[in-house]
Amino acid sequence: MQITKMISKNLINLKLNTDDKEDALIEMVNLLKKEDKIESEDKFLAKIIEREREGSTGFGRGIAVPHGKSETVNELSLSIGRSKKGIEYHSLDGRKVNLVFMVADYPDYSPEYLKLVSTLVSWLREDNFRKELLNADGKTEFIELFREKERSTK
Repeated sequence: MQITKMISKNLINLKLNTDDKEDALIEMVNLLKKEDKIESEDKFLAKIIEREREGSTGFGRGIAVPHGKSETVNELSLSIGRSKKGIEYHSLDGRKVNLVFMVADYPDYSPEYLKLVSTLVSWLREDNFRKELLNADGKTEFIELFREKERSTK
């Protein structure tokens, strides 16, 4: 799976300015709407919040991968947010979240969706990669880190 094909500067916010989980999720959904990846912010946000109630997608190490499937989604999409101060996310390890990767897909079975989520989680478990993303100076460098990661895993 080529994650870099899904990443664009318009779907990245490296300056999330909240420590509230729901506010961060709203900002991430807004990115998807602005790029016409979803039809309805309210419907998709409701799916994301419903999924979070089942169990936190903050899997630890300062990372969250909220994901959801909804009829309002136009195509498999990814929005990315970073918070230097951290977001109270009720993560599995109790730590604040600094990197949020929101995955959106339509309701049908999609092997690409599963592959995207599993690849992200696998890569983000690597300390060096995660630290580089946290310290990237801007969106161009952030995207380039993903390009390098893809090249090194082929």
